[in-house]
Amino acid sequence: MPKFRLLLVAATPFEIAPLIHQIQEQFKAEEDGTFSKGNLSVQILVTGVGMTHTAYFLGRVMKPGTFNFAINAGIAGAFNRDLKIGDVVNVTTERFGDFGVEEADGTFTDIHQLGLMDGDTPPFQFGVLTNPGAGDFSFLANANGLTVNKVHGYENSIAAIHKKYGADVESMEGAAFFLAALYAGTPFLSIRSISNYVEKRNREAWDLPKAIEELNKVLSQVLESILESAGEEQRIRPFN
Repeated sequence: MPKFRLLLVAATPFEIAPLIHQIQEQFKAEEDGTFSKGNLSVQILVTGVGMTHTAYFLGRVMKPGTFNFAINAGIAGAFNRDLKIGDVVNVTTERFGDFGVEEADGTFTDIHQLGLMDGDTPPFQFGVLTNPGAGDFSFLANANGLTVNKVHGYENSIAAIHKKYGADVESMEGAAFFLAALYAGTPFLSIRSISNYVEKRNREAWDLPKAIEELNKVLSQVLESILESAGEEQRIRPFN
């Protein structure tokens, strides 16, 4: 029986350090750098921070048919104040939040509005990237993601970008992961734990330890469920 191949992607090792430790303890390390247990094979990919690193390293490994499933995990800032620090969300949509031009009046026009890229060219739909399998993970709250090179920390720019896109969370890698997975045809899950609010820059208000702890609790649950369900069908059962 062929193994179920899982790709676990994170920008930094510290965000998923507890899960890495769990895998190293419970799985067998293979010569090719993967870890195996039963019918499950796991490859861990730490890309480095940002869209460029994420896109490059995913482009090297995520070829069509290479993986049965991919997970992108990390922390995020929340625009949505209904989300609490430490909440873990299922990012169902992503879009690039600073890919375009700044106009003379200070407003932002994105690449799709400029007409330089059709917003409906697959895998985009109205400029948005959507996870078609996100509904299989209904045990997590859904969130719309915005991916940026420069995280927001100035009140006026925060208000402007939130008014424009209405995203729930902000990260520096999400849309790159979505794009790679959609192009490769690889089913995927993108989960983010809230470490801070997108507000006037204030690192003292962040709680990275809590966000990482809660993120890895969910990751461990997901990994155990994948281990149980990975079989002949080579697919994951819905998580309720």
